[in-house]
Amino acid sequence: MAGDVVQLDDLLATLDRTGPMPLYFQVSSAIERAIRSGEIAPGARLENEIAIAQRLGLSRPTIRRAMEELVDKGLLVRRRGIGTQVVQGQVTRQVELTSLYEDLQNSHHAPGTRVLVHDTRPADDATAAALSVPAGSDVVYLRRQRSTDGVPVAVLVNYLPPDFADITTDQLEAKGLYQILRARGVTIRVANQRIGARRAHGDEGELLDIDKGGPVLTMERVAYDASGRAVEFGHHCYRPDMYSFETTLVAK
Repeated sequence: MAGDVVQLDDLLATLDRTGPMPLYFQVSSAIERAIRSGEIAPGARLENEIAIAQRLGLSRPTIRRAMEELVDKGLLVRRRGIGTQVVQGQVTRQVELTSLYEDLQNSHHAPGTRVLVHDTRPADDATAAALSVPAGSDVVYLRRQRSTDGVPVAVLVNYLPPDFADITTDQLEAKGLYQILRARGVTIRVANQRIGARRAHGDEGELLDIDKGGPVLTMERVAYDASGRAVEFGHHCYRPDMYSFETTLVAK
């Protein structure tokens, strides 16, 4: 089951210890087959390298190299305080006018939200320009951690016009932002969006469970309603091992 500690005794019982095939390759290949077939479930944790080596009578460098092969292929991830875990499966997001919450739901992942900051604050110049409000006027500020199946995948920062100040933290934890806006009669028609990459800064590494200063994908978006009014300005960062953007290009 996902989250359980998997022992590899049966899986690796048929290793050929005298043949020409390197043992690390046999170990990594057997684990890879089990992951891809679903025998080892997404989210499952593996024993630590020392325990695996001792139980199977193999050297620790052999097990370490096998695990590094699987980490490099994106099948395993090493997480602080948890150990080596099977990757949940990357979320691929079509570059469309949808929210991350909806994308996770539509791809059969269980979205989770932790509201980090929810307040009203003066708009800086960039936010004021994006939302077409006077600089220094109050706007709603949201900062949330979004997870999929219990694994952190994104840090979301959003600014909203002040008439949305009555949106509650409970609503933000239960639904996606676009779902909340639609329930209030807001129809989002168009958005300007920019996708990029940078290094994590501040507490982003901790929130995304990646190395401090590690790479993150980024997305900045200004969304407009049917009347042309800017109703959301957001800049988000995503774990690159858990998330990707996908688009279709058509020649003119």
